[in-house]
Amino acid sequence: MSVVEMKVPVIGESINEVTLSQWLKPDGSFVKLDEPICEFESDKATLEFPAEAEGKLIHVAREGDDLSIGALVARIDTSVKATVEIAAPTKPVEPTAPIPPTAPKKTEETKPIPSPSAGKILREGNVDPVTVEGSGKEGRITKADALQAVEQKPKATVETPPATVTSAPPAAVTHALFSRVEHREKMTRMRRTIARRLVSAKNNTAMLTTFNEVDMTAILDLRKKYQDQFVAKYGIKLGFMSIFAKACAQALLEKPDVNAHIDGEDLIYHDYVDISVAISTPTGLVVPPIYNVESLRFDEIEYKIKELADKARLGKLTLEEMAGGTFTITNGGIFGSMLSTPIINEPQSAILGMHNIQERAVVVNGQIVIRPMMYVALSYDHRVIDGSTSVTFLVRVKELLEDPTRLLMQF
Repeated sequence: MSVVEMKVPVIGESINEVTLSQWLKPDGSFVKLDEPICEFESDKATLEFPAEAEGKLIHVAREGDDLSIGALVARIDTSVKATVEIAAPTKPVEPTAPIPPTAPKKTEETKPIPSPSAGKILREGNVDPVTVEGSGKEGRITKADALQAVEQKPKATVETPPATVTSAPPAAVTHALFSRVEHREKMTRMRRTIARRLVSAKNNTAMLTTFNEVDMTAILDLRKKYQDQFVAKYGIKLGFMSIFAKACAQALLEKPDVNAHIDGEDLIYHDYVDISVAISTPTGLVVPPIYNVESLRFDEIEYKIKELADKARLGKLTLEEMAGGTFTITNGGIFGSMLSTPIINEPQSAILGMHNIQERAVVVNGQIVIRPMMYVALSYDHRVIDGSTSVTFLVRVKELLEDPTRLLMQF
């Protein structure tokens, strides 16, 4: 018997361990060369592991196992060959009237089975596995299927109660009164990584936060005036993030300390701006970068944000797409946040926090007027960035946002 051992490959310089999130091929099944047999979840992305030979798959590791680089995952018995059944020739049959196909009945046996990671995502997203079409082996629901189902889940509608009140029984209580039930779940690798990095940023940097506020009138007027033309020409809407990214890129080139980071006893400066964008997914927060923002148009930034967000929510981001970044922007405003102190995304030295837009009374030219205002927060590493630099950087971003024509004129 000839056996090929499948071991965890070297994935990246900083990755020493992965989690086997799910098997894509069952134990004992026949696999072809380069056919994905399982998925690994690393600190940064989910990766498929292809078969290195053709033959019978023998599982060694289990779903949920944490595996070091070089650890044994499975074996492939290459002495086993694929069997192809050849039907014996038969006499030609007289053609008969076609029988309409009948839809297969759904039974307990055909009920889709989610993988452990997919099951967790479906439970957290309150999605019934029966409603999900599995794309895995024998209809198995994969992690990507679960993420897509949660993303496409229709929002609940609220029905207007009738005018007359009847003596209907009270609605069923979803949880028992005074319940003391609790359960334990193992943290996903991504959640563990997020926790470790956040604690590291708090403990290993001299982090401070400075605040300012932005009058969003000019940006809202700009989007209202040119949105239809922008969509007609580029096929995508002009959002807030691309405008903020361009404003930050220009300010970062003017204030290179904010775009730098510490490496040992050296400071690394960049003559380019790679802005990491915080994206919330069902499994946690990811911050893939958009490279060379200073050289991109608004539509190119919008398309890149959409591409990264779609991939992130489907768990399809690659390690290459997660690497790098010199500055981060996070938008808590989409969740209703009014003000926050974002945590630095190491090894970067600064992060900008956007928040929701609220109409407030402000004084303009001695008059009290109502304006759409947004608080912005800049958290920075005081080891790299002086207080005066952080404040002048944020003021510069504010100037560019309140007069976005400056972004085109670059002054």
